Amino acid sequence: MKTIHDCLKERILVIDGAMGTMIQRHKLTESDYRGERFKDWHCDVKGNNDLLNITQPHIITAIHKQYLDAGADIIETNTFSSTAIAMADYEMQSLAYELNVAAAKCAREAIKQSGKQAWVAGAIGPLNKTLSLSPDVNNPGFRAVTFDEVVNAYYEQVKGLVDGGVDILLIETIFDTLNAKGAIFAIKKYFRDTKKEALPVMISGTITDASGRTLSGQTLEAFYTSVMHAKPLSIGLNCALGAKEMRPHIEELSQIASCYVSAYPNAGLPNAMGEYDEQPEDTGHYLEEWAKEGYVNIVGGCCGTTPDHIKHIAEHVKNLTPRPLPVIEKELV
Repeated sequence: MKTIHDCLKERILVIDGAMGTMIQRHKLTESDYRGERFKDWHCDVKGNNDLLNITQPHIITAIHKQYLDAGADIIETNTFSSTAIAMADYEMQSLAYELNVAAAKCAREAIKQSGKQAWVAGAIGPLNKTLSLSPDVNNPGFRAVTFDEVVNAYYEQVKGLVDGGVDILLIETIFDTLNAKGAIFAIKKYFRDTKKEALPVMISGTITDASGRTLSGQTLEAFYTSVMHAKPLSIGLNCALGAKEMRPHIEELSQIASCYVSAYPNAGLPNAMGEYDEQPEDTGHYLEEWAKEGYVNIVGGCCGTTPDHIKHIAEHVKNLTPRPLPVIEKELV
């Protein structure tokens, strides 16, 4: 059985596509989200996609399986909001640990059903509260959350993901680097506390507009410099932009990153109805170009992408050479 490090040296790996897009296709009702266990829950839970890990695990496992069948090598757990901080929207903070364990088990079951070698990436989302920006325009110094609260929330999530059996931890859709630093600190603290062998960490940021900066104002190079102390397996970009708009940023990242580079863009930019129109063959073509230019090691899709998008991406890059890791010269300062 090859390790993910072995495979990354040999070929471009494929990460899965959007979970939310696929869940929407099921047109689930409030009672579907609640299931039997939460039928009397005191507030609405429709839209809490992570809750489906507990109430409709067969749906989540089936979506993972579709991505695996389409050619994905890495599948992300359905845990984008599985922290006590994010779950507070549904007054379900106490479920955070359980949601992560259940999500990891859904992904593991899908790999077992597929019969192929693949890896489960524990998805660690950006949170709905930010450490760098004030939610109150009249009080720029105000913060809705503290660094310690962020670390504690991520620590619980990491514990659940590891206990559930993930292979990788993926800090993704980062728009605030300070939140990401909280996640990195929590991961390091967890493995230091438990003395377990540390899992590889993937880091994926989000460039939010044409300025080439994150929402918290960092340039791509500044973001990279801020998180490289984590010694990640890969660094990359996902969400916010379609492949066409993301290309210059991936090119820049490929030139400065000392680790592997990942990219999973949206299926183009959303239309007036908030939906994504980019066809699978177009997404596949864009990512094939990046691969030919030597920019990437891991590719896939974010919002709006489906198993069909992943299938085209996988086919377009399967015979292309992955970006070689640069030789970093050690120098005395």
